[in-house]
Amino acid sequence: MKNTFDFKKAISGITCILLFSFCLTAQKPNYDISKDLLLVQLDCKTDIDDLHTAAGLATLLNHPDYKHLNYYAVAGSYGIQEGLYVPPNELMKMAFKNDWTDADKEWEASVATVAKLVVKTIKNGGDVWVAEAGQSDFTADWVKQISNQNPSIKIKEHIHVVQHSDWNESVTEPTKLKYTQTVTDYHKIADGNAVGNGTPGLKSDGKVAWETKINDEKLTNIWNTAIRLGNQYNGKDGRYLNESVDEGGLDFSDLSEVCYILGLMEIKDTDQFFDYFQVK
Repeated sequence: MKNTFDFKKAISGITCILLFSFCLTAQKPNYDISKDLLLVQLDCKTDIDDLHTAAGLATLLNHPDYKHLNYYAVAGSYGIQEGLYVPPNELMKMAFKNDWTDADKEWEASVATVAKLVVKTIKNGGDVWVAEAGQSDFTADWVKQISNQNPSIKIKEHIHVVQHSDWNESVTEPTKLKYTQTVTDYHKIADGNAVGNGTPGLKSDGKVAWETKINDEKLTNIWNTAIRLGNQYNGKDGRYLNESVDEGGLDFSDLSEVCYILGLMEIKDTDQFFDYFQVK
């Protein structure tokens, strides 16, 4: 009886492992650069890390593999957190030209703009991948608009939301968080602020020698602007004090979500990011 019991336990254990592996595989993104849309939504409140994330995204988009990637950026997609906004407009214009919207200034118009882009992408056979570099309030609004206006669209099949931060979820309006998690294909990944948890750790403990890797005038200007604005607003007037940035480091941890979407999870940290995306 003992041998039979052990055998059954072994079979049960193997089955559980296989099911768990299947779930992990099913959860992995399958981004199709030929037809999918990448949405990068930055809350910019009150941490300045979104400034560095915007610069990191511009660096990624400069790479030959991603020059034709279909993307759109959103600034001001914040939730219910208190504190002052970090104005990113100078940087957003420099990095993305017209491929972004200002939700802080025009929330409803931005919702309509993104909803239109999403519907167009899905009707053209693509999926939409959201790097939720903030809270999900904005996502909930444009998803609900699509659901109301285009009820035939299978949202859970075509809209994928990626979140890496417990804090971001905690300051999303609860009903909007629940709606986003329930209605969309919601992916929760390990925190991009840490190294060694399976997600790229894109927050440095000290200075990063990015200047030696980025031999490109436009990208250098973008990074210098992101760093200057970050230093201008970091911890000021009650805003969150990002200690890594205060000590001369970089924090583009939200870009870990983009790495997940594009299958770049082998990148370990900020140094490896600049090695991968260096411009010679």
